Amino acid sequence: MDTDRDSGVAVVTLDRPERLNAVDLEMVRELVRVWGELRFDDFVRAVVLTGSGERAFCTGIDRDAVVPQPSSPYMQDDPLLRIGPKANDLWKPVVAAVRGMACGGAFYLLGESEFVVADPTAEFFDPHTTYGMVSAYESMLMAARMPYGEVARMMLMGTAERISARRAHEIGLVTEVTEPGGALAAAVRCATAVAACPPEGVQGTVRALWAAREAALAQAFAQAPHLVALGNLPPARQAELFTGRRREFRLR
Repeated sequence: MDTDRDSGVAVVTLDRPERLNAVDLEMVRELVRVWGELRFDDFVRAVVLTGSGERAFCTGIDRDAVVPQPSSPYMQDDPLLRIGPKANDLWKPVVAAVRGMACGGAFYLLGESEFVVADPTAEFFDPHTTYGMVSAYESMLMAARMPYGEVARMMLMGTAERISARRAHEIGLVTEVTEPGGALAAAVRCATAVAACPPEGVQGTVRALWAAREAALAQAFAQAPHLVALGNLPPARQAELFTGRRREFRLR
């Protein structure tokens, strides 16, 4: 995390470019720690969230991550539920800067950001259905940001299709498409403008915006564990589908 004390903006960077910024358990712990620190840092009044490298913002959970699960069917541990700012009770505004791929579990982060700025290379997709998995939390979060038909198409098409930065802007997932390489700078400019406003009003507005969504999300999230348990193929079969996946896709 880099903080500019003059502007009041902190830049949080997902820094595993060799793994396309996929989230492992160490990154989960680090994000929880960072969001917690930002709650108490009064110098920081706005946050920019981005990914390291040119290939990806984030590609979701690292497939090599081993997530221990309780033996009870009533307690399933999804570590990605803990990685977002809202999940950690941070009500300072977060602007996401996306370059390259954003897919799968990346939507946990984008869904808890106030808005998204994208590089022309940004591509959005969700591979769950291709690998025999239910897209539950990801679909629910994006359904609150995108027209129903668009989010349904993205989630159901799996790896066969990706949404370009241009199309993401047209449907409202992205608020701005910058010049090549300019997403981070544009997000910082936005965050700096927001940080210049009195923080009480800004944070109250963030809380109000989230309040308009959280009741519906809470009801939807309550159904997610059951849908995942019913619809997911066994892990070994998922791995087979992942290994044999087709590399071709349509960009729209």
